[in-house]
Amino acid sequence: MTLDYLIVGAGPAGLQLAALLEADGKRDYLVLEQAAIPGAFFATFPRHRQLISINKPHTGSDDPELNLRLDWNSLLSGDPALRFTGYTERYFPDADVMVRYLADFAAKTGARVRYNSRVTSVGKVDGVFEVRAGEEVFRARRLVVATGVSQPYRPDIPGLELAEQYAEMPVDPRDYLDQKVLIIGKGNSAFETADSLMETTTLIHVAGPSSIRMAWRTHYVGHLRAVNNNFLDTYQLKSANAILDGDVRRIERDGDGFTVTFSFSRADEVVKELRYDRVLACTGFAFDASIFDDTCRPRLAIRDRFPAQTPEWESVNVPGLYFAGTISQERDFKRSTSGFIHGFRYAVRALHRILERRYGDTPWPAEKLDATAELIADAVVARVNRTSALWQQFGFLADVVTVAGSDARYHEEVPVEYFTGTGLRTPDHDYEHAFVVTLEYGPEHDQVDPFDVTVHRVAQDVPGQAHDAAYLHPVVRHHRAGRVVATHHLAENLENRWDRPETHVAPLVAFLDGCLSS
Repeated sequence: MTLDYLIVGAGPAGLQLAALLEADGKRDYLVLEQAAIPGAFFATFPRHRQLISINKPHTGSDDPELNLRLDWNSLLSGDPALRFTGYTERYFPDADVMVRYLADFAAKTGARVRYNSRVTSVGKVDGVFEVRAGEEVFRARRLVVATGVSQPYRPDIPGLELAEQYAEMPVDPRDYLDQKVLIIGKGNSAFETADSLMETTTLIHVAGPSSIRMAWRTHYVGHLRAVNNNFLDTYQLKSANAILDGDVRRIERDGDGFTVTFSFSRADEVVKELRYDRVLACTGFAFDASIFDDTCRPRLAIRDRFPAQTPEWESVNVPGLYFAGTISQERDFKRSTSGFIHGFRYAVRALHRILERRYGDTPWPAEKLDATAELIADAVVARVNRTSALWQQFGFLADVVTVAGSDARYHEEVPVEYFTGTGLRTPDHDYEHAFVVTLEYGPEHDQVDPFDVTVHRVAQDVPGQAHDAAYLHPVVRHHRAGRVVATHHLAENLENRWDRPETHVAPLVAFLDGCLSS
């Protein structure tokens, strides 16, 4: 039997796609998972067990769509019982809750998962993928890899093999009692580890070549989160610990400890030898492409950490090979949220629609409207005030309103680059105008300290200044003949309500009317 889709990995992304395919009921599919349970990654990671994806059951709203803005862990389902917020009230939940949640999601959605099925090789013969797992070989027309970044990323540092890897190091702080510890890496795993060890170590250095970027400034949730940054206080308030900016040249065994040669990027000492009792490598993860043979090995990108992908999340060099989940962040690396559940749950839904459109001749779902500026504005305002997809996937996913004569159609959650490259035309709707609606921060939003009261900000709810807004706000772009011909910004608002008649609605109606009349 040749499947329509074979999905590798029963983590959040694999389960999300399986649930959509199961609910649709049109395609033959199967999920292969090497572990005995879904979401096995979360049985180990993060090592110190606290998730940094927020969970807020008490929002003051009973709108399930709006509430997903503050629920970064739920997958998409029509079943209210499958909201993660019903599993715990902890703002930063324990990872074990995620393991339980994903098991329930898999069971209740009926996802077809074959557990204990470790994929050992993937090839392609006569346009069909052949995937070996144990003694079985599975055949599929399309392959969707949702394995996440499953292997440690190992920078080229001589002696790095002497360091203890994040995935394997002991997590009991007393295992490091009275020791000097070097942590290589400046991401959340490094600082999560440093925070955990501060009470028992004599000294901790956190080292890496790049500057620390704070998530509250960049709006990229993969940058250092406040929940993990207590260590910064211990450095800047002179409490024995330090952050080293520069490169680890080499690591050498030195008796019971290690000598580390470090090249500073900002200090007068160009190169210095430092001695530690322990060296921990918290350098992140990378995609494992070792299962692919030469017939379908995907090209890699971003220091070979991710598969290179088209706007449809298809391999750039292997037709029919798609990617879902955290590895799909190659498309918006450190710009939006495709690397995280609250982002890629929508990307997976978009992928499902792309696949159905491409292989099932199914148009993108759309609501028909009369093509008047007033009705289009009403639809846009209603959506931007409650959508979670555009809120989470800012600047990456868009609602698109297409207009052909008196016929307008409202399409939700379309990847911006997919629309600009492929469009949404159908035989009965050859549109002339398209309005692409996104939520976006200002172009230099990450260049200033958001807590610096001396930095000028435009006044909220002032239409004439909306284009200079730094905070998240709706942006509507008019596309015609394949290019953007006009742009309108809705004024930012502290409560994220963009529905004031004179401030938001009337200027939008005027913009749309002018575009449709041109």
